[in-house]
Amino acid sequence: MLLVMKRIFIAARSNPEHMAELFRSELPAHEVFTQQPQPGDAPVPYIVVGRPTPGVIAAVPGLELVLSLNAGIEHLLASGEVPDHLPIVRLVDDGLADGMSDWVLAHALAWHRNLATYADLQAKREWAPQQEKLARERTVAVLGAGALGSQVAGHFVRFGFKTRVWSRSGRPIDGATSFAGRPALMDAVSGADILVNLLPMTSETANVVDATVLNALAKGAFFINGARGGHVVDADLIDALDRGQVSGAALDVFRTEPLPAADPLWSHPKVLLSPHVAAPTHAHTAVAEMAENIRRFERGEKLPHLVDRTLGY
Repeated sequence: MLLVMKRIFIAARSNPEHMAELFRSELPAHEVFTQQPQPGDAPVPYIVVGRPTPGVIAAVPGLELVLSLNAGIEHLLASGEVPDHLPIVRLVDDGLADGMSDWVLAHALAWHRNLATYADLQAKREWAPQQEKLARERTVAVLGAGALGSQVAGHFVRFGFKTRVWSRSGRPIDGATSFAGRPALMDAVSGADILVNLLPMTSETANVVDATVLNALAKGAFFINGARGGHVVDADLIDALDRGQVSGAALDVFRTEPLPAADPLWSHPKVLLSPHVAAPTHAHTAVAEMAENIRRFERGEKLPHLVDRTLGY
């Protein structure tokens, strides 16, 4: 009996051949390819995709499962190319969570211990000790309790920060205080010294970090955004920075990417920018997770991190 190899289309924009080789190693009984399928080709049950160009997904015959290369999937839903009956699995793997934790903690601890201030003072040859606080004297508010937010919050707890976590569900995080739903947002952020945004991008979370939220923080607070640019009202953030209500911001994501050269965030002295690199996809850990999801799918098992379209993530 002739066995038909199930096909996997790697539609990644960055180094798809490397990812294809990793998939071939993980799933040797599958046909893995990187060229766009053509009309009349054999069915392709699986597509691995990040931010596809228009028409890529719609042209794939016989799709059964969409494997996202990103934790955020709003661009896949917005494309309109994934039919409602097709399951989408978000990428949640150790590489993404560890990378985000590294980036958030690097910025939070640098601000907490005045490292940027001391760098400026060094350039001026000024010996000027600043007020130093212990972690337990600081309050951190993390927006989002998913795979990224929960791990980041756990690290803050272990460092000794008073940690609050706000999310739609109020998911409990050991050692942190959890808040659920929009009515509890202000309680979660009020008086916080550090605000970290790791929310999913949905219609409910768009523009959530606005003047009201920023003004509720402790005077001179620090803001870290590793989620999506659409969560933040940029004009409100710049105003808060200019007034000193927020003393600094670390931003990895923006409404328009790449960030336009004329955008005022580029030159703001209190803003630290990075080009959407806080939690890049690491091929080896990502492929291992996606390959296991294909195995689960073929065994008829429940898939983790399946997108709920009613929630938008």
